[in-house]
Amino acid sequence: MTIKNVHERVINKTGEEIGALIDSLASENDKLWPHEKWPAMKFNRPLSVGVVGGHGPILYKVEKYEPGVCIQFKFLRPKGFEGYHRFEIEEISDNQTILRHIIKMQLKGKAMLMWPLVIRPLHDALLEDALGRAESKSGVQSEERKWSPWVKLLRRAMSRSKRR
Repeated sequence: MTIKNVHERVINKTGEEIGALIDSLASENDKLWPHEKWPAMKFNRPLSVGVVGGHGPILYKVEKYEPGVCIQFKFLRPKGFEGYHRFEIEEISDNQTILRHIIKMQLKGKAMLMWPLVIRPLHDALLEDALGRAESKSGVQSEERKWSPWVKLLRRAMSRSKRR
């Protein structure tokens, strides 16, 4: 099963300002990842090509990194995720930039059920939170996105299983 999942936000800031958000990923001063609400993104060493890390049960390796422009991660886990996810920017004017997240992957085996039922709803909520964080850290007022009842239920179930 082929998956392409895209989230993007137009932010009224320069490409340089938005690119700096990508460069801050998994650092002590991470301005993009919504670690207050979601498992933090962590790497085994500072951001560079070859770094291994992830968030929650998702594990990946940085396979491309162009500072201030894009970062692409190759999935290592969960099993059945064959492909990548990436953050990128696209300047559309002097003071307007698109911050985009893309997943392109093939799903195999159990992942064909896990993606639509569990991972995609959580991923979509997390990415909307990340884009909102990017806006607010850039000084742009962000509209608070509400999680669906399904996402709230999945998060409750996951937090209960962690406590056990």
